[in-house]
Amino acid sequence: MKKIKLDPSKCVGCGFCANACPKFFELRNGKSHIIGSKMEDGKEILEVDDLDCAEEAANICPMKAIEIEK
Repeated sequence: MKKIKLDPSKCVGCGFCANACPKFFELRNGKSHIIGSKMEDGKEILEVDDLDCAEEAANICPMKAIEIEK
């Protein structure tokens, strides 16, 4: 199982991740959130079988708020 992690404290709400990967990311109240995630150690985490576009979202995040754990 792979994990998508988002550190909301680093997010500036640019929306690049939501545009690149609306399957996993959305903007709410000016910040990005992982759809269906749970909070763990101050980060939003979602376990997935297929990363699909999440790696692209992580690569384009200017604040490096998104991590991919394989």
